[in-house]
Amino acid sequence: MDYSQAKQQIEQLKAILWENSRKYYVENAPTMSDYQYDQLMHRLEDLEAQFPELATPDSPTRRVGSDLEEEQGPESGFAKYPHKYPMLSLGNTYSIQEVEEFAERAAKSIDTAFTYCCELKFDGTAICLTYKDGVLFRALTRGDGVQGDDVTRNALKIANIPHRLHGTGWPKEFEIRGEILMPYESFDRLNHERELQEESLFANPRNAASGSLKLQDPQEVGRRGLFCTLYHIPAGQVDFPTHDDALKAAQGWGLPVSEHRQICHNIAEIEEFIGHWDTARKDLPYATDGIVIKINEMAVQRQLGFTAKSPRWAVAYKFKAEQACTPILSIDYQVGRTGAVTPVANLEPVLLSGTMVKRATLVNEDQIKALDIHEGDWVYVEKGGEIIPKITAVEPSKRRPGAQAPAFPHLCPDCGTPLVKPEGEARWFCPNTTGCPTQIKGRILHFLSRKAMNILAGEATVEQLYNLDLVHSPADLYSLTENQLLQLEGWKERSASRFLQSLRDSRKVPFERVLFAIGIRYVGETTARDIARHFGNIDALKLASREELLAVEDVGDVIADSVLAFFQADENLREIERLYDAGLQMAVEAPAQKTSSLLEGKTIVISGNFSISRDEMKALIEAHGGKNGSSVSSKTAYLLAGSKPGPEKVKKANELGISIIDENQFFDMIGPAEEVGFSVTKMRADVPEKPTGSSAEPTPGTDFPSLEGDVFPGASAQFKATGNTSPSGTIEPSLF
Repeated sequence: MDYSQAKQQIEQLKAILWENSRKYYVENAPTMSDYQYDQLMHRLEDLEAQFPELATPDSPTRRVGSDLEEEQGPESGFAKYPHKYPMLSLGNTYSIQEVEEFAERAAKSIDTAFTYCCELKFDGTAICLTYKDGVLFRALTRGDGVQGDDVTRNALKIANIPHRLHGTGWPKEFEIRGEILMPYESFDRLNHERELQEESLFANPRNAASGSLKLQDPQEVGRRGLFCTLYHIPAGQVDFPTHDDALKAAQGWGLPVSEHRQICHNIAEIEEFIGHWDTARKDLPYATDGIVIKINEMAVQRQLGFTAKSPRWAVAYKFKAEQACTPILSIDYQVGRTGAVTPVANLEPVLLSGTMVKRATLVNEDQIKALDIHEGDWVYVEKGGEIIPKITAVEPSKRRPGAQAPAFPHLCPDCGTPLVKPEGEARWFCPNTTGCPTQIKGRILHFLSRKAMNILAGEATVEQLYNLDLVHSPADLYSLTENQLLQLEGWKERSASRFLQSLRDSRKVPFERVLFAIGIRYVGETTARDIARHFGNIDALKLASREELLAVEDVGDVIADSVLAFFQADENLREIERLYDAGLQMAVEAPAQKTSSLLEGKTIVISGNFSISRDEMKALIEAHGGKNGSSVSSKTAYLLAGSKPGPEKVKKANELGISIIDENQFFDMIGPAEEVGFSVTKMRADVPEKPTGSSAEPTPGTDFPSLEGDVFPGASAQFKATGNTSPSGTIEPSLF
């Protein structure tokens, strides 16, 4: 592989890994299994080792995934605070051989004997609890490893997190890390309730736990049935000879420490522990996905230290995806909102990762052929990473004599229209976009969704509205009356009133989300935003040529052709006109009355909160000839930092020598906001007051506090600590 090929592949891997990291930590909707993610990460590590000049500080190999929702600003409702010790991640292994290699590396660096503390690896969401004078002072999420969201109010509603410690001997102030988990029983109950309320279901308990911890209503958090298990006190806060001794002490203080751990003296004992729990975990009431192996002696941990992202004294062994063999009862062919036909196997129900699996997607016709699936076959089903069940192989010994391969339908299973397979596509499509009931209902449901128009209705409501001949397109929604809604089964005046109010509110949704909501094939949320900002309004977009569409960043041939085809269909143009008449936003809000070229050729990245909205700030940049960037790079002219800017963006700007300007400096460049059409209303973040005697806590209205002190050994300047030192005087970062 030459340099250019490596560069291209590294950029692709980074983009895929960061996107899935965002979906995992922020959206709680991962798109790949842990194993797939780790394999891509290992590939990236290998390429960066082979081409070190292509390894950058912002690489996923050097940074911890973040659950911070930076773009949401103060309305997210959670103040952000720095971790006293950075919360790092663990390296993952999938074989005993890799565990042996971990042990050998440690032994080569240490000339004294040591043991291992082996624990269950819980599949929840990370939490960091701080106790002061024996009372819970603060609970932070992992965040980006440097700072986390303050979820103390919610943590106080989790039954087994003590508000006050018991016993004696606890430090005056200390942190302890662990996981927030949702037991299978609570998970099943929650998803049942969501199904009844026509809300999307959580894919697995980990996602449900993470989403529940970030709720705005602490009472609802308490009702979700979460519980906590703790497993790590960062070094330098307590003086215990071993990690196990520290956990025993914490247990004596009333903290919910995991009871499933064992001291092992060699690889054979570790392997036995792994083998036991690979089977026994299926009887636990909560999800686990591996074993964490830590060197037990604290002195050895300090000697081994850390890399930029992980400790050298701990590693996670990940269980292989749980697998079961079960027969296919039948295959359904489902039509999506864009007309794509997807085969889905109906299975004899089988228990996997704590949930009963009854269905698994077969992706497309090519996948059925590749797996050589026949009618009635017994198949192996995996739930890798506890995301979406998938069929991985067929058990040929169980195939019935004379079994036939399934015939992929040539007609739409819903409306009977002949299917088409566009050149270069792996899927068959139903072209009857305006007459296929499933496509019609799918488009309406997409239009209603939270990231689109955010209208209060779900699948059951759409089904009723369609069956009563009240709604056949999104525009029909805006003609509904209260009397018509009261015809729906189970609807009362309050339900109708809330729905109609959400319709009124949707008229304020910005154009970029309206464009996403109308459901042009291949135009996702990000692409819709880029197209909307590029063309400014629906009329310009309707008249755009293929060349003009291709001029939009990240729009390629497939998307350009899809947009052209959409606006060439008369029925789509009529629908757009009806939505326009209904009062929806069909143009980007005018950025300014005054424009200039003061920022011409300059790419500006914004981060943090400002006295005007972020969208208004971005519009101002564009109104004066500038370009909005999403991440800091060598092409960035300025980082425009408001209050609470993202620490990684600030760090990257400093590393690259990019100028960091504040809001006042920005307005000095272009003129006051009032002169360019914006009314300025100062916003105040809801940040708790600085506690007496604390030196590391931000006060209301301040920016993210600077991190001072030495860079800890092995950190490659990735994190800077907050001046907290261990007894030996070195900075002690932490993990988990």
